[in-house]
Amino acid sequence: MGSGSLITLMLAAIAFSAGGIAVAKFLTKGSTNPQKGQAYECGIPSEGTPWKQFHVGYYLFALIFLIFDVELVFMYPWAVVAKKVGMMALFEIIVFIFILFMGFLYAHKKGALKWM
Repeated sequence: MGSGSLITLMLAAIAFSAGGIAVAKFLTKGSTNPQKGQAYECGIPSEGTPWKQFHVGYYLFALIFLIFDVELVFMYPWAVVAKKVGMMALFEIIVFIFILFMGFLYAHKKGALKWM
């Protein structure tokens, strides 16, 4: 497989995407309605502007969750081959978890894990 396969795959992806959008444009009946542009949340009419500024703590909390979630992605392959690799793998995962634990303690000390 060379670059020809990659180019063919990219062209097929573009063709399928554009084809799906084109078919949807031609086969569906479009209507303009002011309610279509409004945000929908649980059937309750929206109030005010949808462009609200959120507290930065929510984003920080989400990033910390993402970091510890990605940790599991790295630990799964280690668990699959841990017996084959031996004691060196155990030492490496202990160091890995220790570094993540230090990051967790730092985030906890800074108050990043407290809700507003």
